[in-house]
Amino acid sequence: MTIKPLADRVVVKLVEMEETTKTGIILPGTAKEKPQVAEVVAVGPGGMVDGTEVVMTVKVGDRVITSKYAGTEVKCDGTEYNIVRQSDILAIVE
Repeated sequence: MTIKPLADRVVVKLVEMEETTKTGIILPGTAKEKPQVAEVVAVGPGGMVDGTEVVMTVKVGDRVITSKYAGTEVKCDGTEYNIVRQSDILAIVE
């Protein structure tokens, strides 16, 4: 099953990164806050949204930073995704 976003929606997969504290302790994913870095999996077509023309600026494969509690979490084929509006994407990580 594939997820095809509509309008200005973007499907992202959160990137789990192990984090090491200053003292060298490795924090597993369960001990941290929700990650904000994600990889774009699918992008909607854009177009007219709420009377405003939306041009999609992200593309599949981009690594992005999203708003902390933005979007809707969905699970597809055992993988968790987050569907967000393009306006909830704060930056592209290069």
